[in-house]
Amino acid sequence: MTAPLDTASSACAFLKLIDVMTRLRTPESGCPWDLEQTFSTIAPYTIEEAYEVADAIERRDMTDLKEELGDLLFQVVFHSQMAAEDGAFDIADVTNGIADKMVRRHPHVFESPDERSAAEQTRAWERIKADERARKASHASPSALDGVAMSLPALMRAEKLQNRAARVGFDWSEAEPIFDKLTEETLEVREAIQSGIRDDIEDEVGDLLFVAANLSRRLDIDPEQALRRANAKFERRFRAMESEATADGVNFADLGLEEQEAYWQRVKRGEKSAD
Repeated sequence: MTAPLDTASSACAFLKLIDVMTRLRTPESGCPWDLEQTFSTIAPYTIEEAYEVADAIERRDMTDLKEELGDLLFQVVFHSQMAAEDGAFDIADVTNGIADKMVRRHPHVFESPDERSAAEQTRAWERIKADERARKASHASPSALDGVAMSLPALMRAEKLQNRAARVGFDWSEAEPIFDKLTEETLEVREAIQSGIRDDIEDEVGDLLFVAANLSRRLDIDPEQALRRANAKFERRFRAMESEATADGVNFADLGLEEQEAYWQRVKRGEKSAD
């Protein structure tokens, strides 16, 4: 059972953080670096902190996760403080806004309690979000793709665009036809390479990656998470190759590709035997 939240203690801790941020941004007595920052200069740190949260989760390191969540929370307070100084909004507007949004998007909890599965809740959530986007649309012809942030990592944005298109029926009903599309896009990459036109090659490689993201989504696999796992696996195996070469008394970088490949296969076999 989850321990009950000490709301009074949590509120005091949050107020302490707000006070720290206010003092850091106080002219004359604050921190020169913090005073120089703007939304634009802080934005890269916000993105970085979000990724560090994801990394701590991936490593299942609760100590790091606690610290990284604090760093991310600080980013929210930092942006809110700057907005308050501009008279745009403050941290209370931010916290009230998200609380109200969560209540609005969970009517089955806060209005008319009912039992629904996670899948049913996901569909209901998306319908409510679509209604919200339609109300907020500033142009005459709202799109199903409205609200997908341009600043998202490209692979994550591809998945979100595909999900939005799928909601209005523009989607494969199963994974099998996507394999045919992958083959088609692979051939088009080869043709573009033959042309020697760099823009065409980039376009076709992009199309290939987009279809790979779609296959991942169709299989209910998060493509961003899948690629993170592939990165981690490559790093693990590459470091193991270097270590084994060193143990054999050779410099891995001095080996030819065939010899390096032999180490790669040795590492892979070692992983399989360990399983």
